[in-house]
Parts: sequence; structure tokens; C-alpha cells
Amino acid sequence: MKKGILSFASLAFLGALMSAQEIKFEEYNLPNGMHVILHQDNSAPVVTTAVMYHVGAKDEEVGRSGFAHFFEHLLFEGTKNIKRGDWFKIVSSNGGTNNANTTNDRTYYYETFPSNNFQLGLWMESERLRHPVINQIGVDTQREVVKEEKRQSMDNRPYGNLLTSIQNNLFIKHPYRWTTIGTMDDLNKAQLSEFQDFFKKYYTTSNATLVVAGDFKKDQAKQWINDYFGSIPKTSTVNRNLPKEDPITQAKEVTFNDPNIQLPAYLFAYRVPGQKEKDSYTLSMLSNYLSGGKSSVLYKKLVDKDKKALEVQAVNLGLEDYGIFAFFAIPMGSTTKDALQSDIDAEITKLQTTLISDEDYQKLQNYFENQFVNANSSIQGIAGSLATYHVLYGDTNLINKQIEIYRSITKEDLQNAAKKYLNSNQRVIINYLPEKK
Repeated sequence: MKKGILSFASLAFLGALMSAQEIKFEEYNLPNGMHVILHQDNSAPVVTTAVMYHVGAKDEEVGRSGFAHFFEHLLFEGTKNIKRGDWFKIVSSNGGTNNANTTNDRTYYYETFPSNNFQLGLWMESERLRHPVINQIGVDTQREVVKEEKRQSMDNRPYGNLLTSIQNNLFIKHPYRWTTIGTMDDLNKAQLSEFQDFFKKYYTTSNATLVVAGDFKKDQAKQWINDYFGSIPKTSTVNRNLPKEDPITQAKEVTFNDPNIQLPAYLFAYRVPGQKEKDSYTLSMLSNYLSGGKSSVLYKKLVDKDKKALEVQAVNLGLEDYGIFAFFAIPMGSTTKDALQSDIDAEITKLQTTLISDEDYQKLQNYFENQFVNANSSIQGIAGSLATYHVLYGDTNLINKQIEIYRSITKEDLQNAAKKYLNSNQRVIINYLPEKK
């Protein structure tokens, strides 16, 4: 009886927490086309100012990969009014933090300051957009920084090119076929004028979303936003006509060599719908069911019980235009690729032919509800979510209602997604092997 009461109390608390998590916001467009989202929360004296530009690695030209990520570094070099090397000094000396990141689909910059320095954050982001200094010194400096980042995070790191091997082989036409960081060769060949042209095309008001989240007065914020961003000239909308991929109807097997590993890995990758589609949410639930923690079916079978794998994962990576669903396994001892493939395929077949249990289904729902709550537990997290939902999903209010999509997914939906997308003739098999000496 006591256990039942505690369980009921826990559920009641979760429900109250979910209700309290509603994020209130206001959004509007400046006359120049820049989208603005305001989330006022005066509970703590901090404010995040962020700008997301709808430009990522998929917007690069063949032979010039890495441009979008390069700008993540280059636009900290300085502006007309911020001396080279002073950006981070200004932020830290005023009690702030800042960062930026890039994906295949967008680039995101933000500063978080004590609320009495809110105006400073707006000024710095307007400086980044209005008149950054893009010169040869900055390009040469950041080119070496990016190349070193690539060496550390990918080329010299064991299994650092797993995603590279997937993207290179899962996509043939679409620019998702190269990674965000690009290639050394492309970075070396790029000229200053090409970087300047890239900025002019994509760093525009119509391609930018400004988010302000935290402790501020709304009327004052709107006035400052208009002062700093309103007079930037209006620009035309970026038009994209990216190539579409043909469906995969016959399995392909390839080999990718990594000089930094001693044990092979095997990947089974499927091209699936983009992150806006309901099926992408369903596939995320499937990946969690298969390998989300030590109680997941693949971990229990291949790692814990049968000792066939050192590690096994199923991941659904949602991108704007397509998604990637991939299995990854490192064999234990003399276990062969065929043995791992057979066991993984057996679990896929179970999903396609048998509904998961009520207990497992409820575990999935609990996990995604918890993830939804935690995603917006900080001002920085809320700012990032608001920008992402507007830019990549076209619906800012998903910050409040996305969990409803997960709640609507049934056990039958999970089964149907496995039937539709995880068939053996729809995948690329990648033998990720040690490089032969």
C-alpha cells in the first residue's frame, strides 16, 4: 500500500512539474525580416542573448566543405568596434559566458550575462551581424584552429570518423554526404573572397532568429532590439533547392579504415525521415528501446548476457531534411560481424512482428517526458530550444507541446516504423576496420 501511494505521489508530482514547465514567449518580425523571440523570466538575474542563423554544412558548395563551421570560429575574430582578440575578454570581464556551435542545418551563437549587462549582449550580436572583420589574418588564424580541432576530435581520435563513414556512404546527392567540419583540403584551398561571399549570402536579417531569454523588461528589450538590429538593411530570403536522395532498395557494404583503432566496429545505417516528421520521433523511441541504457534489449543480450560485444548502440540522428538511424557494435573476442548482424537483425524482426510490452512502452514514455522537462531547465537551454523549434521545425511552440507527439506514439506505431524503415535491403553496412600497417 505504501509503495502504491508513493508511486501515485510521484506521478502527481511529475504531472505538476510538466504543467509548471510551460514556457511563455512572444515572437515577432522586425521590418527587415529578422525574427525575434522573447522569453521573460525574472526569477534569476541572468539573460541569454542568442542568434541562430539558418545556415549549416548542407549550404556549402562541393569542394568547399567546412565553411559554416569555419564561421563559428571566424566571427569571434572581431568587428569594426571590437578589436581582434577582445571578444572573449569583453564577455568574461563583464561576468558573462558565451559559445557557438554548428550543425548540418544551422549555426548558433549566444552570450549569457548578468541582467544588468543585457544591453551588452545585444550590442555584441548586432556587431557580429553588422560589420565583422573578415580578413586574411583572421582566415589564416582560424583555419589552423579548425584544422587542429579536426585532428583532435576526429582524425587522431579512436572511432572519431564513425559519423564521417556513415554520411559519406548513406548520402549520394544531398550535401549531408559531408561532415560539418569539412576536409583539410577544402579548408586549405578556400580563398578570402569566398568566405566574404558566404557571409553576405547567409548572414542576413531574413536568415537570422534572435532570442532573448531571462531577466529583462520587455518594453526596454524591444526598444534596444530595434536600436541595434532594426536599421540593418532588409535582405532577400535564402532559396534552397537541394537534391533529393533516391530510396535505398538494395543493401550496400563498404569498408572504412581508421588508423587509431585496434578493434573493428560494424555499422548498419539506414536513411530515415527528417526530424520534423512524426516517424522521426517514433524512431527515436525505437533507438532508446534498443540501446538506451543497461536495461535495453541489445545491451542485455549482446553485452551483458552473451558477451558478444564490448559496446552496442542504436542511434536516431534527426536532421532537417533526412535522418540517420544506425546500429554500432564493437565485437568481443572472436565474435564475427555476421554474428552481431544476425543478433541485431533478430531484434529488428521482433519489433516488426511483435508489439513491445506495456512495461517497456511505459518506460519509453517516462524517459521522453523526463528528457522533455530537463531540456528546458535553464535559461540557456530555453533560448536554444526556442531558436531551434522556430528555425528547424517552423513551430516555436513545440517547446511546450513536443511531448504531446511522443505521447501520441503507440506500440503499433513503433512496430510500423520498424517495418517501414529498418529492412535489410534499405541499409548501408560499414566495416569500420583498423588501418593495415
